[in-house]
Amino acid sequence: MRIFSFSIFLVFFASLCFSQSTMQAIESGQDPNVLYRNEMSFGGFLHSRGFGANFMRAKHVTGTRKQLLEIQLLNLKHPKEIRVSNSSDNSKRFIYGKLNSILLLRAGMGYQTTLFKRADRKSVEIRTSYYIGGNVTFAKPNYILVYRDNSNGIKYQESVKYNPEIQTIDSISGRGPLVDGLAELKIYPALYAKINLSFEYAPFSNKVKAIETGIIFDYYPKALPIMAKNPAENFIVTLYVGFVFGKKWF
Repeated sequence: MRIFSFSIFLVFFASLCFSQSTMQAIESGQDPNVLYRNEMSFGGFLHSRGFGANFMRAKHVTGTRKQLLEIQLLNLKHPKEIRVSNSSDNSKRFIYGKLNSILLLRAGMGYQTTLFKRADRKSVEIRTSYYIGGNVTFAKPNYILVYRDNSNGIKYQESVKYNPEIQTIDSISGRGPLVDGLAELKIYPALYAKINLSFEYAPFSNKVKAIETGIIFDYYPKALPIMAKNPAENFIVTLYVGFVFGKKWF
């Protein structure tokens, strides 16, 4: 029993000394270049139909392979969205023909593999990743401003839900308040898959700084309507590029 307790003490003491020496090396400007088991990062990205933010948690399963968990929040625009203004007044510009404003919340899991490992802190590490998961897409009906006449014949603006069968571009005076339509949110569940390349260039091995680029596929069992006179979409493909930053630890 004493031998077992002493062995446990030695393991704990060696681990503590290793952690302290590693932190002292980092604080003194050195890079111990050890394998950190855990990683957490945040980032922002631009994609071919909007922009978003993401959170990622990673854990090493081998020396060159990590298991990943990610959460993303982003908007989604239609390629034909164009902001216009009615020159007859000073109202805010609006997107003619837009049926819904779209917000996506994605959550998925995947794996990352190191293709080219860093030789030193001035080099770049190249990794490839893939994810699969689901997303919950929120579609908020688009509201626009139109002119009405009251009982005294005085014109006023009213926020109404856009109806392509009724409103023409000349009848719209501007976009409605952002909060209008929140009570009419519709949810469209979907599946997604993502493949990317990331280029890690952090000055120290316990930090995360990387540029990512890749492609994302979203599949909607129930087609997602965004623009009038355009078919609702079941399958959406987007390209993206983003920046991530974070930290690593044992």
